[in-house]
Amino acid sequence: MAASSFPTTILFSPNFVITAGCVLFRRTEASLQVCILFHEVKKQWLLPKGRKDRGESVEDAALRETFEETGYPCRLMPGLSMWTRAPPPGSQEKDTAALITDATEPFAVTTRTIQPTDVKFTWWYIAESTGDPKQENTQTLSECFTSEFMDVEVAVQKLTFATDREVVEKAASIVRASDKAVTS
Repeated sequence: MAASSFPTTILFSPNFVITAGCVLFRRTEASLQVCILFHEVKKQWLLPKGRKDRGESVEDAALRETFEETGYPCRLMPGLSMWTRAPPPGSQEKDTAALITDATEPFAVTTRTIQPTDVKFTWWYIAESTGDPKQENTQTLSECFTSEFMDVEVAVQKLTFATDREVVEKAASIVRASDKAVTS
């Protein structure tokens, strides 16, 4: 069997951290809103995300971190149509991208080099508010965030980092396209 001509990088567990977060939406009659965080000390607008705990699934970490940092109870948004390379359960299909409905897969992953040999992987999911009231005192002692829902376009302008803006824009496009498919 011929070796692949594509480069391969191996990172061993001491050299990476797995993090996860959600783009948290709620719908109003007038607009689609997204919840973003304001870091009171760093004066930055961010998306909710954090480290996966040992033994925790990435999906559970994304929902837990989003709830902890925003205070809003949330769930993965049902009924999304999006592209994924994840095969159906038990499938022997070739690894190819497919447009699926009712997707709950991560829609993006970002990577950030923290040191020359250390990398942070963040898996992004699309979530929605359950509609339950915001809960106070959900953040860890080291966190100092204020969370706020705002129209997607306003949030994109406020977010401090370009990658967060891109993640929100992609998530909003998936939600809007899924909403249109349902109403068509």
